[in-house]
Amino acid sequence: MNYLLLSIAIIGEVFATSMLKASNGFKKMLPTLGVVFGYAVAFYALSLSLKTLPLGLAYAIWAGVGTALTALVGIVIYKENLNSKKVCGLIFIIGGVILMNLGGAH
Repeated sequence: MNYLLLSIAIIGEVFATSMLKASNGFKKMLPTLGVVFGYAVAFYALSLSLKTLPLGLAYAIWAGVGTALTALVGIVIYKENLNSKKVCGLIFIIGGVILMNLGGAH
């Protein structure tokens, strides 16, 4: 259940961050409401996941996976360019999340 809540937190954060771009500096109402809703879901679910997950592990997963997914949303939805440096950075982020999980398993 704790990883399900963390997954919900990640999805909420990625959604909210994606809506930040669509909100045009909070000038568009619907995407702005999406930002508020997404971050509310993200932080609530993250807070619940922290009842059982270690803070460092949960935050590393939340931030790392959220960053990687947000970068992918930027590439797919907002047509941002993808180059070898971005790919390398995403690989390092995913590798760091894996290492944090392995370190948190003890």
